[in-house]
Amino acid sequence: MILSIVISILIGALVGWLAGKVMESKHGFWMNCLLGIIGGAVGSAIGNALNIGGGNIIVSILLGVVGTIIVIAIVRLIMGKRW
Repeated sequence: MILSIVISILIGALVGWLAGKVMESKHGFWMNCLLGIIGGAVGSAIGNALNIGGGNIIVSILLGVVGTIIVIAIVRLIMGKRW
């Protein structure tokens, strides 16, 4: 249980970093990690809704990146262009 939480956080950090590079975000590594963790949950929900994923780590990372890009886009809509 604890190991799976730690792995999820590490994957979320990786996903946040990747999405931060794609979206050219300028709010730092730690915020990218936080948004990556949140985006991973969003991506997981998208995968569940579309019935894709199924434990494949590559698909999970891609879904996490897509979810994090969505989260960054929403934050930018709320906070303005500086994000």
